Amino acid sequence: MKVLIAGGAGFIGSNLCDYLIQKQASITVIDNLITGQKNNIKHLLDRCDFQFIEDGICHYNFSTLKPFDLIYHLASPASPIQYKKHAIETLRANSIGTEKLLEFQIRSKSKTFILASTSEVYGDPLIHPQPESYWGNVNPVGIRACYDESKRYAEALAINYHRKYHVDVRIARIFNTYGPRMEKNDGRVVSNFIMQALLQQPITVYGTGKQTRSFCYVDDMVKALYLFGSTNNLAGQIINLGNPEEKKIRELALIIRELTNSTATIVGEPIDGDDPKQRCPDIGKAKKLLNWSPQIGLKDGLKKAISYFKENYL
Repeated sequence: MKVLIAGGAGFIGSNLCDYLIQKQASITVIDNLITGQKNNIKHLLDRCDFQFIEDGICHYNFSTLKPFDLIYHLASPASPIQYKKHAIETLRANSIGTEKLLEFQIRSKSKTFILASTSEVYGDPLIHPQPESYWGNVNPVGIRACYDESKRYAEALAINYHRKYHVDVRIARIFNTYGPRMEKNDGRVVSNFIMQALLQQPITVYGTGKQTRSFCYVDDMVKALYLFGSTNNLAGQIINLGNPEEKKIRELALIIRELTNSTATIVGEPIDGDDPKQRCPDIGKAKKLLNWSPQIGLKDGLKKAISYFKENYL
C-alpha cells in the first residue's frame, strides 16, 4: 500500500506514519514544518519505504509523484496557538492545499482521499453530543474562524469533488486528541495542564472550568484513521472520530494534578472568544462502519502522555 501523508511530521501525522509502517505501507510525507517537527519522523528517514519532502502543499509540484492508494490531508495547524499565529497559512492549507491534493488525486488516479477535518466545524454546538448530521454554530469572523471556517470550506470542496468527479473522498471529523509528540506549548488543554503540573506552576483553567471536552488517545485515533482509509465502500462518508467520554475541564485539571503528584494550584483565567461550552462526539457511525471505538481510557492515556512529557520536555 502506497500512502501520501500531507502534514505527516505533525503530532497525529507522525503517529499515523508509525502505525502504517507496521502495516507494511510505503509512505511519502510532505510537510513544510511550520508546526510539524522533523524530529517526529527522524527514526523513519533512512528507511527505503519512507520518503520525506520538506515543502508546503500550496506550492509543491505534485506532478512529480506517482499514484497513491491512499492520501491523508493532515496539513494544517491544529492547535489554537498555532492557527491563530499562522491564520493566513491555515486558511490557505485548507483551501488551496485541499484543492491541489484533490486535483492530484484526479490526475494521478490515486484511489482514496481522507480529509482530516475537525470537531471545530460544529463551533459552539447547540446539539449534544454532536452527530455528523449537525450543521454547526460557527462565528465566521471570530478568533477561531481561520481554522473553523477553512475546515468547513475544505469539507465542502472535498464533497463536491466527490459528487462531480466521483472520486473516493472521505471526511474524518477529528475530536480532541492527545499523546506523545504533542508540542509542550501548543495551547491545547492536555499539554498545558501536564506541563504546568510537572513544573509546579499554577494550572490555568479558562472560564468556569465547567465546559466539557472529550479526549481520545492518539493510538486510538490513528487506528481509526487507518480503518477509515482501508475499509471498502465508504466514498463520500463523513465520520466523527473521537472519544465519547466527556469530562469537565476543571475535572481534567484535577486528574492531571493527581497523576503527576503535583502540588500546583488551580487558577481561573478569562475564557477565549467563541470557546465551545460542550464538545463530545456521537461515534455511532464509526462503530457501525469501521467497527471502531476508543480502547484506551483517559487515565491510562494520560499516564502515557505524562511519561512522554517528562522524558522529552523536562
